[in-house]
Amino acid sequence: MGGVQSNLSELEKRAYLFNTGTYYQSYEVLGCRRVQADQPTFRFTVWAPHAQGVAIMGEWTDWSPTLTLQRLKKTGWWVGETDQCQINDLYKVVVTQADGQEAVKIDPYALGYEHKPGDAAIVLDRPDFQWHDDTWLTQRRATKPYHEPLNIYEVHFGSWQRHEDGTYLTYPELADRMIPYLHQLGYTHVEFMPLMEHLLDASWGYQLMGYFAPTSRFGSLVEFLTMVDKFHQANIGVIMDWVPGHFIRNMDALAMYDGTPTYEYADPNRANNVRWGTWNFDLGKAQVQSFLISSAQYWLRECHLDGIRVDAVSNMLYLDYDAGKEGTLNKYGNNSNLEGLAFIRKLNTEIFKFHPDVLMIAEEASAFPHVTGPVNTGGLGFNYKWNMGWMNDTLKFFEMDPLYRRDHMNLLTFSFMYMNDEQFILPFSHDEVVHGKKSLMHKMPGDRYNQFANLRTMFVWLMAHPGKKLLFMGSEWGQFLEWRFWSQLEWRDLQDPMNHAMQDFTAHLNHLYLGDPAFWQLDHEPQGIQITNADDPQSGTISFVRRSQDPADFLVFVFNLEPIQKSPYRVPVPFAGEYTELLNTEMKKYGGTWTTPQTKLMTIGEAYKGEPDAVNVILPAMSALILKPVRITPATAAAPRSNGTKGEKEV
Repeated sequence: MGGVQSNLSELEKRAYLFNTGTYYQSYEVLGCRRVQADQPTFRFTVWAPHAQGVAIMGEWTDWSPTLTLQRLKKTGWWVGETDQCQINDLYKVVVTQADGQEAVKIDPYALGYEHKPGDAAIVLDRPDFQWHDDTWLTQRRATKPYHEPLNIYEVHFGSWQRHEDGTYLTYPELADRMIPYLHQLGYTHVEFMPLMEHLLDASWGYQLMGYFAPTSRFGSLVEFLTMVDKFHQANIGVIMDWVPGHFIRNMDALAMYDGTPTYEYADPNRANNVRWGTWNFDLGKAQVQSFLISSAQYWLRECHLDGIRVDAVSNMLYLDYDAGKEGTLNKYGNNSNLEGLAFIRKLNTEIFKFHPDVLMIAEEASAFPHVTGPVNTGGLGFNYKWNMGWMNDTLKFFEMDPLYRRDHMNLLTFSFMYMNDEQFILPFSHDEVVHGKKSLMHKMPGDRYNQFANLRTMFVWLMAHPGKKLLFMGSEWGQFLEWRFWSQLEWRDLQDPMNHAMQDFTAHLNHLYLGDPAFWQLDHEPQGIQITNADDPQSGTISFVRRSQDPADFLVFVFNLEPIQKSPYRVPVPFAGEYTELLNTEMKKYGGTWTTPQTKLMTIGEAYKGEPDAVNVILPAMSALILKPVRITPATAAAPRSNGTKGEKEV
């Protein structure tokens, strides 16, 4: 039998905060925690407000529920202590439910679980981990992310690389392999699809049961922390997907935890998530808010993550987002999920109080306004939103036979109308290369040569367009096969010269992005882009200027979206002078046919399309050019060509 020997009044205070939705470090006491660092006693604390009884069974009890927990007054908490268990012992919670039936459950606050397919929790201390990332965290606190490069490599852990025998890499092993690759390719952050504990591989981690535990598939909690530490020491940020909207349906996990709707809505229609086969969290319940915000806090505070990508935000915003729920309305007669809206605002408000320097990223697929607006002005409080509209329109355009593109140029130019409405991340994510959608390379039209030409041009469109960047693994070299979660990427593709050239191109483009503030410094400011040609669809071309805070630091982007060379092609530029070709997607080393770049491009001395001057270039078929000024003169319209006189500025 377990007795509670410690200070109950302190637990009651914390239970009060938990029950009012304001305990954001509830993982400190709920679950299995050592009572004192120098003592062998562990306390088990379980929230099961309508249970008739709660007990713990584990390896030290020979799987008999002999550790009986006591109800902590009217708090809904059940508490018991024992000095009989050891670190790494397995255990489960036995709940005598509201109807008197016994149910064996997981511990929702466990810091680790046994290897799949088992789901027993592990007796663990909160780790006294020795971090080595002070330099990174100091730098992060001093960084203003909106004015810095953000280039994210999205990863599904189990299918990036594996051992030769097909077994998973461990957390530290993946870091050791991935860090030099990310440096080579030019990424600032890695974003992992959910690494929290889940049972079904095919859910990709999005049907969670362990909101405080890294999955045991790839190692222990300490190994997970070691991985994060390694990335930070290598100046690479770590973001992880997090799923606060819904959870795994299994009845031995969170579902009907005490025999009544505990974590889920009491209304079966609202609880049941038809589309994903899960249960929706009751986001209006105070204890669920404490649970979920504590989970976010745990990963950011205890595990030093640099950001959270919040999955399926639309599902939390709308009552009728799910299949079969059309026409569901709130008390005001509209489809807004009032509890979901309040929770999201509360989540972001509280997280930024504790961690003002992290990224809170919304995966939100609708046109809901002010997702990245401040909460105090009616916004949702995220600092970034995935731009799903840009992604869908871009892919639809580039999948199209070039013969028809002139009639659909608005698919690309429409984003210029709303690009400053939110602070956007432009994602080519895992969702676009699975379920029969084909890989990015396979989406491209034409033969293999033209597929790569289209892909290179689309990647320049990604990097040139205002907004931060995200690319899913394997896309960087043009993997032909769709992503498969059960096996590693097709690394053998890189034996093919065209795939290898594509990888080199992506690396070169990424490093250009990192090195020039014109790509990113004014991503979210109207003055960051000057559109010079987007109203001539019959030309099949688009051009614009990207600017940094320095007026003399700018880049000119030119896109030929047809397989027809255009020569000469006149490009509007904001200053008279000399320009050079910084990038040509059709260079032979990237898989094209060009061997010589275009240099010493002198302005013509005539205003063009509203710009003071222009340069003539050869615009290769299906290509993108990036032009950079070499020497420019702050010219007015029709200024004379520069000849090195006073007033010229060398860049």
